[in-house]
Amino acid sequence: MELIVNERIDNNFELMQKVRLKHIVKISKGKKSTEVSLSNLRYIQIGDLRNDDNLKYAEQNKSNVLCTKNDILIAWDGANAGIIGYNLEGAVGSTLAKLVINDNYKIFPNFLGRFLQTKSKSLRDNCTGATIPHISKSELENIEIPLPDLSTQQKIAEILDTADQLRQFNKQLIEKYDALTQSLFLEMFGDPVRNEKGWEKSKLSDNSKIRIGPFGSLLHVEDYIENGTPLVNPTHIKKGKIEIDNKLTISKDKLKELETYRLKTNDLILGRRGEMGRCAIVTINEDGFLCGTGSIFIRPKNNLNINYLYKVISSNSFKQVLENSAKGVTMKNLSSKVVGDLEIPLPPIEIQNNFIKSIENIETQKQQAQEALEKSEDLFQSLLQRAFKGELN
Repeated sequence: MELIVNERIDNNFELMQKVRLKHIVKISKGKKSTEVSLSNLRYIQIGDLRNDDNLKYAEQNKSNVLCTKNDILIAWDGANAGIIGYNLEGAVGSTLAKLVINDNYKIFPNFLGRFLQTKSKSLRDNCTGATIPHISKSELENIEIPLPDLSTQQKIAEILDTADQLRQFNKQLIEKYDALTQSLFLEMFGDPVRNEKGWEKSKLSDNSKIRIGPFGSLLHVEDYIENGTPLVNPTHIKKGKIEIDNKLTISKDKLKELETYRLKTNDLILGRRGEMGRCAIVTINEDGFLCGTGSIFIRPKNNLNINYLYKVISSNSFKQVLENSAKGVTMKNLSSKVVGDLEIPLPPIEIQNNFIKSIENIETQKQQAQEALEKSEDLFQSLLQRAFKGELN
């Protein structure tokens, strides 16, 4: 067994023992299970590592890989590789792996789970695989785990759990505001696919400019720099917002070559591969950014309110239309023609605008909740980092 002794760490940690993860857990990949509606065996997949919003159940089978609430789960494959979950029990899906703690070590599962959350980004950045990223097993196994006494582990986990509760409260508040807005949308316009209100329908291409991001032949690895003009690919579109990566940017000279792909305020940017329906409104903060290769932008004409369009395209029913319309075997894609040919209900612009006015108060409260969430997120991340440096009192 390999041990590493650290220097003295602040008030809470004296001489801290560190052990590589490979010595304290056994890693087992999950397996695909048969999903059924009637079962008491939960089917755990990547989404379950974030929340319990979409419970699924698996058929009882000897081939299932089962986990208990004392195991740690990690997303092993795909764009979400590195996400950590724990306190879950059920059949482990094929894109996950479970980490079973060795009985020879006194480790509080919540403590280990929280510690590994601090390594999620590093694990994701060091994934292997060109098309589909996979966690590097050696990278994971060689993570050094600090091991204070069990009582200290529990206290650290409790502090972090409390901070996380505040963060989750703000998230739920935002979700309630979104649900209220969606309810008002459906009341005024009905479902955009079923169109039970009987609004006139029109092709997107008749009411907007649609352009796909530059093909790979126009952008090469050597074109990317740090802290230039950001690109917006599907991975940068998160919950209706654009979150850029300052390492994935281009120079002013390259931007001039790709001028026609620049985004403008009140464009709608849509991921054209991966999760269909992932979209965001371009704000003044993102004006001039570059539409990435994996994205497509829609620039509405005067008879189409951008906020109305966002509600249509981000609706669950329209997401399914996008999913069904995407082409490809290995990875489905949307082309500008496919998107342009899609029909949407087109109420008079006055009615679209009235809807936006009716939800202004809700959006203001949502923005306040969003700001509170950002503060609670910063607090949680700060505590998460400080906790494992011995800096929590």
